[in-house]
Amino acid sequence: MTAAFDCDVLIIGGGPTGVTLAALLARRGVGVIVAEKEADIYPLPRAAHVDHEGMRILQEAGAAEAVMATSRRADRYEFRNAKGRVLLCFTGANQTGPGGWPVANMIHQPSVEAALRRALLEQESADLRAGWEMLSFAEDDAGVTAQFAAPEGERSIRARWLVGADGARSPVRKACGISFEDLGFEEPWLVVDALVDDPARLPAANLQICDPARPTTCVLMGEGRHRWEFMILPGETPEQVSTDEAVERLLAPWHVEGAVRIERKAVYTFRARIAENWRKGRVLLAGDAAHQTPPFAGQGMCSGLRDAANLAWKLAAVTKGEASGDLLDTYQPERAPNLRATIDMAIMMGRMVCTTSRIGARVRDAKFALARMLGKLPDGPPAYPPIAGGAIWAGSKAAGSYFPQVVASDGTRLDDVLGPDAWLIALDDLGEERLAPFANGLHAWFDRTSVSAVLVRPDRYVFGTGEAGVVNARWQAALGLDPPA
Repeated sequence: MTAAFDCDVLIIGGGPTGVTLAALLARRGVGVIVAEKEADIYPLPRAAHVDHEGMRILQEAGAAEAVMATSRRADRYEFRNAKGRVLLCFTGANQTGPGGWPVANMIHQPSVEAALRRALLEQESADLRAGWEMLSFAEDDAGVTAQFAAPEGERSIRARWLVGADGARSPVRKACGISFEDLGFEEPWLVVDALVDDPARLPAANLQICDPARPTTCVLMGEGRHRWEFMILPGETPEQVSTDEAVERLLAPWHVEGAVRIERKAVYTFRARIAENWRKGRVLLAGDAAHQTPPFAGQGMCSGLRDAANLAWKLAAVTKGEASGDLLDTYQPERAPNLRATIDMAIMMGRMVCTTSRIGARVRDAKFALARMLGKLPDGPPAYPPIAGGAIWAGSKAAGSYFPQVVASDGTRLDDVLGPDAWLIALDDLGEERLAPFANGLHAWFDRTSVSAVLVRPDRYVFGTGEAGVVNARWQAALGLDPPA
């Protein structure tokens, strides 16, 4: 006899990716348990940035307003050389992005995690078990049973699906025997986080100092905090650069003595890696368990949130019998190309910053000066690629692109009105009462794409466009329920 299930989905790891995934599942009525080995939220900052799409995901999870309350924005992201000359500058971070939130939001990760946990525990079908460390798990045809060392002793949980959102060292990934593809970037850096007493003495922009003598990052964090990151040079050891005296010397050129208090210092190795498989039977990987990116593009946490958004609606549909299990096979093919583009951009930025050759730095500076003279410098990072294959109607206009969240004049957001499910919106529907506040923005999208109807997936990517009935039939087929019309 098969043992009864304790939940539909068991998530190992209570960080931002795992708790966001759990909140999105619970809001769809899926029974979910999050098992986190630590007793409390890690109290010190780690991730620093959430973009507009990540904020939209946090909105659905029920945490966006709380996160925004402590976040800050820097409108400029500058790459400067050793003499302070701006090589490259991205602007517009204060503007509203397609996700309906500011383009770039500097955050305090413990505050984000606290907001997510509060939102999760408001859901009746969710449970968070802190201090539960996974020991092992076994899969059978119907589900997965995991064993834990819990505060009360050894315990087990049985679920239909298990998701490893348990970080870069992921015990779940290792237990599955899944290896990483190394994308060729590995650099040790010292990270120094500070509490700010006098913000007027700190830079108001996010900075990458491309100085071969010491590549350095200086960025805003959540309210009341600032961060510096210093590359550890060849011949140096982490112990040498992380002493109080060494940190004092590194911060001296910034003239912030008395303006900040050091909150923590830690050495991290920035890596670029992608797991070869994100699914093995009833076990899936998400967040840092599936991929790691250097921090230069600020996309580490954002990538995990995108994983959660992509995976949540698919797990919910399969669990509730609204889609076949094959739908989960589209998870990695949809997310991995986006991840590779994200990592490629971060590596490009990182190599620009991490040059320690003075000759190489002069060549780089000359290339950027020429590009500026020719007007060929970008004013923002390149757009991420759309979904090219998977659960989309490939070939229809705009399929796989990101559907914008229109914000009404009174601040109401489209997602809050239309809800978390898939949307089938026809051009003729825009006069309806519930859509009227968003009609201008929606009309603009329809005008750009020249289509009569669009089906928007629950993760807000376009499934396909065309005649409403045909698009819906194709959607049902993609879920594995009906043959295409």
